[in-house]
Amino acid sequence: MENAINWFEIPVQDFERAKKFYETLLQIELELFEIPNGPTMALFPVDENGSGIGGALVHYPRFYFSGEQGPLIYLNANPDLQKALDRVEASGGKHVLPKRMITEERGYMAVINDTEGNRIALHSNN
Repeated sequence: MENAINWFEIPVQDFERAKKFYETLLQIELELFEIPNGPTMALFPVDENGSGIGGALVHYPRFYFSGEQGPLIYLNANPDLQKALDRVEASGGKHVLPKRMITEERGYMAVINDTEGNRIALHSNN
């Protein structure tokens, strides 16, 4: 097994609000992807050769539900977690657990709530 995770989906209630939140928080551009008669998705970027872990914001109210009870996903906030944390509230999110060291080898983490009420963890080496 190469990675424990190879895809993730974050449910959203307000697609445009959530897309803007994650683009601002992580300083990235999400790619719109729509499946006919299915969910609307915003894909997180992966490297040019398509390797690495991919994922998406998903709006499909009949199947996906936002909230704090679901799985905890760790998003990459390298090179410095604090820079992403400084953008949380301005983007419409909330701080849940402040930045703390996991171990010196494993770096730092924090937990936030996104604009849809999802509990999301952020991780970085610094």
